[in-house]
Amino acid sequence: MGSYVEIAGHRTWVEDRGGDGEPLLLLHGGLSNSDTLLDALSSLSDRFRLVAFDRRGHGRTADTDAPFHYADMATETIAVLTDVIKAPAHLVGWSDGGIVALLVAIDRPDLVNKAVVIGANFHANGAMPVEIDPDSPLAQELTKDYLDRSPDGPEHLEAMFEKAITMMSTEPTLTVDDIARIPNPVLVLVGDDDLITLGHTCALYEALPHGQLAVVPGASHAVPLERPTTVAGLITDFLTGDAPRTIMPIRRARSVTDEK
Repeated sequence: MGSYVEIAGHRTWVEDRGGDGEPLLLLHGGLSNSDTLLDALSSLSDRFRLVAFDRRGHGRTADTDAPFHYADMATETIAVLTDVIKAPAHLVGWSDGGIVALLVAIDRPDLVNKAVVIGANFHANGAMPVEIDPDSPLAQELTKDYLDRSPDGPEHLEAMFEKAITMMSTEPTLTVDDIARIPNPVLVLVGDDDLITLGHTCALYEALPHGQLAVVPGASHAVPLERPTTVAGLITDFLTGDAPRTIMPIRRARSVTDEK
């Protein structure tokens, strides 16, 4: 059930669906809201306590005059983990939410059990340029979702959109060395026709000390909406499974040897 909670000094919409399983915090994409993943991946509630929130300026959470920065979004997320969930949790982040999950895992790995990042880039140059036609079905759906939820009113939509595009075009600016600091197991998941280039996705995966990679065929950047059953299954297998033990380890050969 959703309600407003004071998060990092800001009135923030949080939905906690409860459950007896391990806590799983869903982090929505840019220009989106918490309902998107809660609805698409609702089957995860069979195994986990699902929690989601609307970041500042998104969904039911009002905006301020401040620009958007991924670092601020990570601060919000850390506050949800410490003040709402009050325990370490799994993170599942899509697009901007995936970037936020990476930042939280770098800064506060003690609050993260495992993380799944869907269509996420660690540097701004990893995403292909894209223009959203305001008359397209995607733009119309994003606009409708915003107008249905935002306490800021329709007059703020353009400002919110411009702040988001500015952030996405200049951030994040992480390096593979930054990614290599993440001690948590991380699943990198993308569609085979994703907005994030495959080379950048592979660089992210290869930099992770405990990474796994899933490329979903016949899917785009909207893979959790296009293939929700497949994505939920991959997430569940990863979050509930042990460290991989394969017959012919190559990248993982050293870690397997070190564990013996």
